[in-house]
Amino acid sequence: MSDGNGPIAAARADGRTLLTEVESKQLLHDAGINVTQARLATSADDAVAAADDIGYPAVLKVVSGDIAHKSDVGGVELNLGDGDAVRAAYDRMMSAVAEAAPGSSVDGVSVQQMADQGTEVIIGTTTDPQFGPVLAFGLGGIMVEVLRDVAFRIVPLEARDARQIVREIRGYPVLEGVRGQAGADLDALEAMILQVSEFANEHPEVAELDLNPVFAYPDGAIAVDARVVLAED
Repeated sequence: MSDGNGPIAAARADGRTLLTEVESKQLLHDAGINVTQARLATSADDAVAAADDIGYPAVLKVVSGDIAHKSDVGGVELNLGDGDAVRAAYDRMMSAVAEAAPGSSVDGVSVQQMADQGTEVIIGTTTDPQFGPVLAFGLGGIMVEVLRDVAFRIVPLEARDARQIVREIRGYPVLEGVRGQAGADLDALEAMILQVSEFANEHPEVAELDLNPVFAYPDGAIAVDARVVLAED
């Protein structure tokens, strides 16, 4: 297991406060948080080799500090079934990004295995000037973007706080299971919330952390996207 501070040190050395998705996931993986594995590839050959190793179907996402919304510029390719599909997607993505976001600095692509769809939730932290790290939990997708159905707790959380924050959101019945759909593994969600709380408590240099989305399954949970922002040095 690599040094968990490696990605932070690399960002500091580059004068960056925003970690790439690959760096963010490495940092969180090293902290024991369940995230989809991500590899940086800087060529089509690299991308194919990474996908062969990680497994199919694969996902490619452009890695660029200049691009906030990857899908808007053709920077996301999903459900790639083999090496030929990955190679074609890499070339397609490079062309699309160059046309849609000219002048953007592109570090390469993040290669990861495509996770099965689950109930989308978000887990994140921000830093309040008065209270310090604050953890947020809510349903993902339209529920957080439109309804702002999010609950908050000051870090660090205890087990009872994790249990309460999950049940506090208005969308909690979705996690219990509705209309014949299986419910989410609440124990796994609560465990991840406590891990994120511990991570935020132990890393005051992290100003913001977003796991969005986290896919909640009947038997576990995994973060498929991650974003870490460091405090100004």
